[in-house]
Amino acid sequence: MKKFDKERVLLAVAGPVIALAVAFVLSAIVLIASGKNPVEPFALMFEQAGFSDIQVLIINQASMYYIAALAVAIGFRMNLFNIGVDGQYQLAAMMAAVVGAHANLPAVLQIPLLLLTAMCTGAFWSGIAGVLKVTRGVSEVVATIMLNAIATAVIAYMWLPDVFGVKVGNNNTTGEMHESGWVPGIDMGAAGEIYGLVVLAVLLGIGYWVTLNRTRFGFDLRASGASETAAAASGVEPKRMVLTAMLISGAIAGLAGLPILLGDTHTYSLNFPTGIGFLGIGIALLGRNNPVGIAFAALLWAWLDKASPELDFHGYDKEIAVIMQGLIVLSVVVSYEAVREWGLRRQQRRVGAELAAGHVLGATGTDNTTKEVAGR
Repeated sequence: MKKFDKERVLLAVAGPVIALAVAFVLSAIVLIASGKNPVEPFALMFEQAGFSDIQVLIINQASMYYIAALAVAIGFRMNLFNIGVDGQYQLAAMMAAVVGAHANLPAVLQIPLLLLTAMCTGAFWSGIAGVLKVTRGVSEVVATIMLNAIATAVIAYMWLPDVFGVKVGNNNTTGEMHESGWVPGIDMGAAGEIYGLVVLAVLLGIGYWVTLNRTRFGFDLRASGASETAAAASGVEPKRMVLTAMLISGAIAGLAGLPILLGDTHTYSLNFPTGIGFLGIGIALLGRNNPVGIAFAALLWAWLDKASPELDFHGYDKEIAVIMQGLIVLSVVVSYEAVREWGLRRQQRRVGAELAAGHVLGATGTDNTTKEVAGR
């Protein structure tokens, strides 16, 4: 049993380690091909991670990446590919910003209202894809891609001055939210403030692990993702699980933009971060849908984002970080498949060895019994 557990840990760790190693090597090759030092850019970025202000930026960015990756991971555990997290969190952030600008309740009511608004918006938007899948068999990949485009159009419409838009110079905004909806951060002195909703990201990670590993619903979700036929035979309704998984995934996706919305910008504008939902896919893959693994992957991604601007001051293109992120995703896919094949071969060899050992023992036992009978 202990040997089996060690092998499982080895397989879980091998994929990300190989992926990162390959990504760093390939990035170094790209640098060499462009006539650059293949080591100095990484040294510069590692040096940046030692500054407290950069650490605060990394943690803040990682909190949004983490929530988005959890939303993607829930779909993955159900064998669903919710590629619409980007549209879901952006539309949810805008709706929360609009509500926060027009409703002015006490903070004890205002903040939960904004959280609930974002979750309901994200769940509604992903639920459309879920309904289409269970009723018409439409691929969630196609549906969520189209919904991303529609979300962009809806946001543009809501920015119109006669709808909810407020022009600030050349920037489209939803107007500043009332202070009762602002979430105070954790003051780190000269380094800045850590978003208060970083705590929400931690709680979501804990809730994700407990739900999937310690509840009947989590078991049904994982069983349905592994085999809909087997799950149906055990009394689980696959279509209901698909719709539920999409709703939960969208609800969590809706929260991805709130750390910066409630902790910093206090409005939804053209400057609001985009692309977090797509980055969440790579982060969930690198973290193997495990809440702890996703946390490390989110911190890695945030480090690449926040440390790379320093490269511009030393004659290097900061886009090397973007190249690394792309290489990591490609390396993850290849390395995980290689590790999976390696694990299957090890299992086959182990089973073959056990069967062979059992055959030998069986034959020896038969021979001894024959000798005993003959002696009698």
